[in-house]
Amino acid sequence: MRVTHSRLDLNLLIALDVLLEESSVSGAAERLHLSEPAMSRTLGRIRKALGDPVLVRAGRSMVPTPRALALHAEVREVVERARAVFVSGGEVDLRGLERTFTVLGHDALAASYGARLFARTRREAPGVRLRFLSETHVDVPALREGTADLELGVIDNRSPEVRSEALREERMLGVVRAGHPLLRGRLTPRRLAAADHLNVSRRGRLTGPMDRALAELGLARRVVGTVGSFPASLFVLRDTDLVGLLTGSATPLAEALGLVVFDVPLELPPMYFGLAWHPRHDADPAHRWLRGCARELLTDGG
Repeated sequence: MRVTHSRLDLNLLIALDVLLEESSVSGAAERLHLSEPAMSRTLGRIRKALGDPVLVRAGRSMVPTPRALALHAEVREVVERARAVFVSGGEVDLRGLERTFTVLGHDALAASYGARLFARTRREAPGVRLRFLSETHVDVPALREGTADLELGVIDNRSPEVRSEALREERMLGVVRAGHPLLRGRLTPRRLAAADHLNVSRRGRLTGPMDRALAELGLARRVVGTVGSFPASLFVLRDTDLVGLLTGSATPLAEALGLVVFDVPLELPPMYFGLAWHPRHDADPAHRWLRGCARELLTDGG
């Protein structure tokens, strides 16, 4: 990272990291226990050092400039390495830790595990904040770019720049409203195919593994539409005769809405749940603690 000053206060890197996380002078000031005027002056120093506005107004909020976004991952890595230097024996004082972690994953993960993860964080590291980000319809290298610290769910990122760890296998189950016609009598692939279906796809795909399994039996189903997340699909299924799918760990969400979960009479491929992170976090004891929390939750199955 080139700057216009030969001598640069490394504290500016910490401030820059927090400013880019918060996209807010007031939010960064609160995080760093500074007044807003002091934070504004720090932003001014950063702008002068980089020769870039860093944050610019967009309506009532502020957004990072393209150069600031490009630098964020590098800044985050330098800050975390500096923290690791001053951590004794690879340990961290969780009670005194003040940090915001960004967790990337499907909405169903936040719905299924969020409460327990927030409760554990409050108990063990009350100064830590968790920010859940939903998956989008486009694939972005969030871990590499530093916009996310940890990814949870079905990890299909095979980039050599990313560490991944498979934790458990899950199977897909069917889900319908209570009293649905499919719940009466023996459920066969033909009866399942004859029903109207709802897909869950962040990219809006109208086909999936069930279609391939049905095709092997010479059958086809009718998918009437898609939604982007499992929690959203459950509300649609509750008030229609559509048939949906969900993972086993999301069963409590369905049952809380009065829905009925059932075994699908097809050979559907299993899904492997796990976590992924960038190697820059390997030596960070705070991140190791977060990975341990997520690992226990996912292994336990929620």
